[in-house]
Amino acid sequence: MNNLVLTEEHQGVLTITLNRSMKKNAINAAMYKSLCEHLTYANESAHIHCLLIQGDENCFTAGNDFAESGNEEELSAFVFIEQLATFSKPIVAAVAGPAVGIGTTLLLQCDMIIAANNSKFILPFAHLGICLEAGASLLLPLKVGLNRAFELAVLGAPFTAEQAYQYGIVNQVCQPNEVIAKALNVAQTIAKLPADSVQTSRRLMRQSTDKLMLDVINSEKSEVTRLLKTEYCQSMLTKFS
Repeated sequence: MNNLVLTEEHQGVLTITLNRSMKKNAINAAMYKSLCEHLTYANESAHIHCLLIQGDENCFTAGNDFAESGNEEELSAFVFIEQLATFSKPIVAAVAGPAVGIGTTLLLQCDMIIAANNSKFILPFAHLGICLEAGASLLLPLKVGLNRAFELAVLGAPFTAEQAYQYGIVNQVCQPNEVIAKALNVAQTIAKLPADSVQTSRRLMRQSTDKLMLDVINSEKSEVTRLLKTEYCQSMLTKFS
């Protein structure tokens, strides 16, 4: 468990690295619990001014590990989502390769996203018989418009880093061997700025969505929990076991 999520602190930035490359960084319950611990630490530590979330230059994350799915993972995932949504400091993400499911929806909670041109974003929820989570049912339409959000969430076709840039989901597109360094540079630049000013600006820009966010997440949680029990969803999930 301990080496599945790595952390490093430098110049006011806490870097969280998903480190399960043999499983394409698929996130299981142990990883969710570890992520929650690191989010709590970063939120409560005055010397941490920015959070950086990354995989490696080949893979961000294949999403939830359905091969290990169960009540524990489901609960851990929802706790992580709530902590991410209520995190009070800037979040930067470095994305390369697959960003599947939660690997895409968690990005909507981030403040800046640097994506490698080998990134592939996939929202497979409808095909699995479930629905959007991580506040994506609120944030995705705000980012890309209602019709585009429906297309991405329901048809579920993969989209590229360049498309994500055009949609306003990511801030920059670069080469895979540049993405980690570029994202770290952005995070360190943010961390050097006055923390009170940055966090105040962030809070003010988010206040309209923050008022709705937890209600939306709770609604998503109820619907995901219900849909997971349907015959169609169960039949799809057995393919991962």
